[in-house]
Parts: sequence; C-alpha cells; structure tokens
Amino acid sequence: MKLLLGILLAASLLVDTGKIGRVNKAKSEAKEAFQSGDFKTAINKYKYLVDTLGVKEDEVMMNLAHAYFQSKDTLNAFSTYQPLTQSSEAGIRSLANQQMGVLANRQGKFEEALGYFKQALKAAPLNEDARFNYEMVKKKLDEKKKQEEQQNQDKNKDNKDQKNDKNKDKKDQQNKDKKDQNKDQKDKQDQKDKQDQKEKDKKEQQEKEQQEKEKKEKEKQQQQKEEQSKDDKKKEQKDIPPSVAEKLKDMQMSEEKAKMILEAMKHQEIQYLQQNKRKATKPREKGKPDW
Repeated sequence: MKLLLGILLAASLLVDTGKIGRVNKAKSEAKEAFQSGDFKTAINKYKYLVDTLGVKEDEVMMNLAHAYFQSKDTLNAFSTYQPLTQSSEAGIRSLANQQMGVLANRQGKFEEALGYFKQALKAAPLNEDARFNYEMVKKKLDEKKKQEEQQNQDKNKDNKDQKNDKNKDKKDQQNKDKKDQNKDQKDKQDQKDKQDQKEKDKKEQQEKEQQEKEKKEKEKQQQQKEEQSKDDKKKEQKDIPPSVAEKLKDMQMSEEKAKMILEAMKHQEIQYLQQNKRKATKPREKGKPDW
C-alpha cells in the first residue's frame, strides 16, 4: 500500500513538474513576443496559458489584456481588464481601472474615463500615471463644459438675436403695412378731395352760368321794357294831333306834362259821370210829381 502511494506521488510530481515547465516556457515566450512588439504571438501564448494550461494568475491576465490593448483590440482588452478591477491586489485593481480609463478616453467617453481614473487612485493613491490621466481628463471635461456653456450662450444669443430680428422684421412689416395703409387712405382722401373740388368747381360754374343767364335775361327784359316804353311814347306822340302838339310847343309845355293834365281831366270827367248816375237812381218822394 505504501509502495502504491509512493508511486502515485512520484507520478504527480512528474506531471506537475512537466506542466510547470510548459507554463514557464509559455510565459517566457509570451513575454519575449510582447517585448519585441509581436502582440499577436503574445496573445496566442497568453491564451494558451489561460485556456489550455488553466493559468488564472492576475499577472498573466493583465499581460493578456495589455497585449489586446497594444494590438488595438479594444473590445477584448476591456473585457479582460474588467475582472481585474475586483482583484485582491490593490496594484492590479489600480492598473486595471487605469487602463479601462485610457480606453474610455480614446472613445471620447470622458466622464466614464474620469470615473475609472478616480477608482485607480482610490486603489493606489501613488499611481502617478492614473493621477496624470485624471487631471488631464478633468481639464478636458472642464473645457468641454465651458465650451458647451459658451455654445449655449451663443445659441441663446443667436436665438435672441433671431427673435429680435424676427420681431424687428415683424415691426418693420407692420410699419410698412401701416405706412402703405396710410398712403392708400391719403391717396383715397386726395382723390375724394379732387373729386369734391371738381364737383364744387362744376357747381360754381353752373351757378355762374345761371347767374349770367339770369343777368342776360334781366338785361333783355329791361331792354325790351325800355324799347316798349319808347314805342309807347312814340305811339302817344302819334296820338296827339299836330295842332295840339304845336300849341303845347307854343305854350312851352312838355308832352309829359300835357299828358298828366289830360289824365287828370279824364279822371274828373269820370267822377262827374259817376255822381250824375247816382243822382238819377235816387228814389222819388211820394206825393210829388215825377217832374
């Protein structure tokens, strides 16, 4: 029994010794490839250690992640660094967070990168690379924030200017519309005033023509009256016998005065005849003869 146990122990020692040899050889080859810049070979060697030989050491995983990082395989690098942030060793946690911060920074995820650098410093306050990156990203974020604020201010200013311009354009358009409206109203009023003046002038012209017409009519009537008067005088003169006219001339009496005398004599004669007529129609007294 003791002999069997000894054989098994010797066999296991031989197996472990062979595996350790392969592990050490693979580590050496991976390190050599990494240092020479052959990151593809380094990745294959480290994957052999992890997947085939079952090596789960933080150092090996970190080197594999570095090989992915150097070959710009961001996705595999990130996924390999991620578990190392939970390592029991502070240095490993700090380095893993630092590298994840670098990857985030390259992708423009500045706030995320700042968080990883902060965790790296928290794990290892003396990590100067993490501190430098933290300050650099923080400055970048501050500049970005300041730039965004300036852009917002410029945008607000542009919006305000656009609004002011829009209001100004609107006001200018309103003033233009009002001016056009006033001009239209003035044109209409001027046209109305011209029409009213035209009608007034026409009315005045008509009144003037009417007055001229009436004046001419009156002058015509006056002329006719004067002519009639002349004709009447001529007729009266014709009615006076020549002998009478001569006698009037001898008596130095004008025809108008003679005419007035004749008219008075006619009037007296008419009165005399009317008085006699009233006497003739007076009733006869009773008891007296008709004669």
